[in-house]
Amino acid sequence: MGYKEIAEELRARIERGQYRPGDPIPSESEVMAEFKAGRETVTKALRVLRDQGLTVGGQGKPATVRDFKPIRRQANERLSREVWGAGTSMWSVDVRDAKPKVEGLEVDTLEASARVAEALGISRGQAVVRRRRHYVLDGRPVLMADSYIPLDLAEETPIMERDTGEGGIYKRLAEAGHGPVRFKEEVRVRMPNSRELAVMRLGPGTPVACVVRTAYEEGGRAVEVNEMTLDGGSYILDYVIDA
Repeated sequence: MGYKEIAEELRARIERGQYRPGDPIPSESEVMAEFKAGRETVTKALRVLRDQGLTVGGQGKPATVRDFKPIRRQANERLSREVWGAGTSMWSVDVRDAKPKVEGLEVDTLEASARVAEALGISRGQAVVRRRRHYVLDGRPVLMADSYIPLDLAEETPIMERDTGEGGIYKRLAEAGHGPVRFKEEVRVRMPNSRELAVMRLGPGTPVACVVRTAYEEGGRAVEVNEMTLDGGSYILDYVIDA
């Protein structure tokens, strides 16, 4: 039996619940004996499980099944005016019993890149305010976010300050007469880059979900674009779509 077949069998046992989160998986010696395979073959099989994000440890440490405790990101509810309009944090929708810590917060003004300009429907090089931060939950960064707002909408408002106040950016935009009435989100899954690996301390085989959300005011003008990178081992993206 080859390493792919061994990895597939061990994966099936994890999915059936034979090996539960936190449980150790069989050692190299045990797998070698069960499948009558050589050490190199078994090493490759166990590496596949680790690279797929199913196990943690290995390489000299006991390998265990990854414990997946998801953050359920309920897009429809968290973006409703009833939430941010009432000054409620969107995180209270995602995580009911905990509050994340905001770290690495930077607020600056810069020229819009081609990508940001296209999303906002403005000229490349036009001034935008960028709000960069990442969110830490239970001592671990789980999300990185960069928001871009046209400078003419943000200047002389708390959006330029570190603390935007209850309800965040969207409530401040609404108070200025530019509240969002529609959102568009694009989702892409990929492997992390070096910055994301460093900030979120991702384990081997953990992908990231990239969510680009654009907020539009009445009339169709884009008032904010938010580029988010989510730890793929921590999130479930939950969308409700009426037929």
